[in-house]
Amino acid sequence: MDAARPSLEEALSSFHRSSTSEAAAAVRQQRSAMLDRFPLDRWPSMPLERYALGQGKPQESFCWWMEWGTPALGSIRGGNASKHLIYKRKGSLGWYHDEKYRDEEEAWEQVRAAFVRAFELAKMGDWQAIDELGALEGGAALRCKALHVYFPEEILNVASREHLRHFLRLLGRPEAEDGNLRTVGLNRALLAALRERGRFDGWTTTEIGSFLYTWADPRESRMVVKIAPGEQAKFWEACLQGGYICVGWDEVGDLREYDSKESFRAAFSERFSSLYNGNKSKLTQKAKELWTLMELEPGDIVVANKGQSKVLAVGQVIEPGYELRPERPEFKHTVRVKWDTSYAKDIPSQPRWGLTTVDPIPPALYTTIISKQGGPPTTMPPPRVDDTFLELSAALEHKGQVILYGPPGTGKTYLARRFAVWWLLQHSGAADAHLVLADAERFRAEEGRLAAPRLAEQQPGSAPLTRLTFHPSYSYEDFIEGFRPAPTSTGTLSLKLEDGVFKRICRDAAAQPSRRFLVLVDEINRANLAKVFGELITLLEKDKRGLTITLPQSKESFAIPPNVYILGTMNTADRSIKLLDAALRRRFGFIECMPEPEVLQGTSVNGLALDVFLEELNRRIAANEGREKQIGHAYLLDGDRAIDDPEVFARRFRQDILPLLQEYCYDDYSRLAKYIGNKLVPDARTLNHEYLSKADDLIEALRLALSPTSQSGA
Repeated sequence: MDAARPSLEEALSSFHRSSTSEAAAAVRQQRSAMLDRFPLDRWPSMPLERYALGQGKPQESFCWWMEWGTPALGSIRGGNASKHLIYKRKGSLGWYHDEKYRDEEEAWEQVRAAFVRAFELAKMGDWQAIDELGALEGGAALRCKALHVYFPEEILNVASREHLRHFLRLLGRPEAEDGNLRTVGLNRALLAALRERGRFDGWTTTEIGSFLYTWADPRESRMVVKIAPGEQAKFWEACLQGGYICVGWDEVGDLREYDSKESFRAAFSERFSSLYNGNKSKLTQKAKELWTLMELEPGDIVVANKGQSKVLAVGQVIEPGYELRPERPEFKHTVRVKWDTSYAKDIPSQPRWGLTTVDPIPPALYTTIISKQGGPPTTMPPPRVDDTFLELSAALEHKGQVILYGPPGTGKTYLARRFAVWWLLQHSGAADAHLVLADAERFRAEEGRLAAPRLAEQQPGSAPLTRLTFHPSYSYEDFIEGFRPAPTSTGTLSLKLEDGVFKRICRDAAAQPSRRFLVLVDEINRANLAKVFGELITLLEKDKRGLTITLPQSKESFAIPPNVYILGTMNTADRSIKLLDAALRRRFGFIECMPEPEVLQGTSVNGLALDVFLEELNRRIAANEGREKQIGHAYLLDGDRAIDDPEVFARRFRQDILPLLQEYCYDDYSRLAKYIGNKLVPDARTLNHEYLSKADDLIEALRLALSPTSQSGA
């Protein structure tokens, strides 16, 4: 359990059941609506049109009500419509269902019979058997929520398998790691574990569910976005009075009717292609902005803005989240928000805001927006933790060692350093680990403190964070142990056995089992990993941690403690992960970092849009050299901001990007011309240094050559 989280007993002592009264009223209303529309005794004869999405009036279907109409009974939002087992595809003929069925009618017969059987098993108390019903295999969350609707005191309103495991782990229950238990089994195990404690006697499952998420919400952070309510915020008063935020693109219709993000993007591109002149990058970005409304969950943060520097209010998303409001004359896509205008203020200009309707807010800016001087303290939740941090954290817990890999300039080292500080602080009990990343000076101070050796006599010497850089000469002797020349009292040299850095860390970590130690290795693939790790390859596996082997040189017993973790970075332009030793590759988790042109959106230099430039350049590189040799967005960033000075851009291009392209082309300038155009590469032997030396001429040449409609690189 995180030290910053209260214990179960502490949380219970501060939790008031009366705080759930409003939620309980919503539960009663929504369950009553469900039972009226879909009574249990009608299931054996329920027709497909009453069940499936995608037909006629979607709000009359069981699946629509389960995903959108009953948020108080537990959320199963997110992902695509396949979780409903059968649905009518929007915008195209045909149905989705398991391929083993001949058609939708056969699929429905089997799914309906399985639901009927599940309800019969629930009445008999045979919950385990419900998870074994083959026809419901792909609808774990749906069947769990359906059981809660009809048997509310026998099943908690928690339908996420990961959330259920999370709560069971906090209670110290072995069921959390039982791979045989599925969603219903895990739900029942959690309910039993809580009721065994005697502290929840008389509590409804609604009260228990509210308590669990108040105590230990498994969602590490909240999404934070800015949304402009129309040009110059012309719809703001309606939004403030109505308790929502609104955006346009009405022509695509209700977002809840699309079976996946992909089908929505296709429809959006088809409908708005002429508006954005067929620019695929722009269409993708704008579709992403609108779909963000579907991804916002209750508790997420919305900042309403006017122009590039004015915050109108900050609010939290409330149920039901996204809604289409057909009664509005325009800007019909809305999200319910509880607004707080006390956060209204002017902030430093944000150029991206002038080009985006919906845009993520980085932690540092969010911290600025919600900070209050001389007034009441902020009531808003902390900034969102980077999703990659959460994925990295989960991978480290699972594997013990992870490699961030990707093309040059994708911010692997930057990400690894920030993750290391956040992760170590979080696990040391710091309640504000996320805030450290929003303050550059504080981040540097914390990084230095975590990497400083422990010198106090009562503590071993290794720091919680150790940073290394591997290179071709890095060896087993450097990492584990080996003989080194050492002076003697007679002035000669002799060989002395010395511990390597990793051996020292493991020894110190074994003496401090409650502390986590992270070894951050830059350029991990530049060394011969099989030789560096040697016989430790066996001990790297998570289930082998703590087992001992005898080191061949010192003859000492050695083990890798479970509180030692390794995080490496790897440039795939130098060496593909396919070339790593296979045994080592199996023991590491891998997380890919790819170019993110969207972080450059809204910034241009002399008319060259940086996101379009990078996306088109990488399209050509990927087509000719492979996706692993693309150019990262970090080359066009200055800190967290995109560069906007033409001279700075020209220097970055000459000093960083052009040498990479030349390397990829092996000085074949005819190939190079396909990337950057004939103005900069006038013949097969040379570059046009006159253009390259002048920022304006260079940028104009790139703007013409890298236009998505240019034939270069075709």
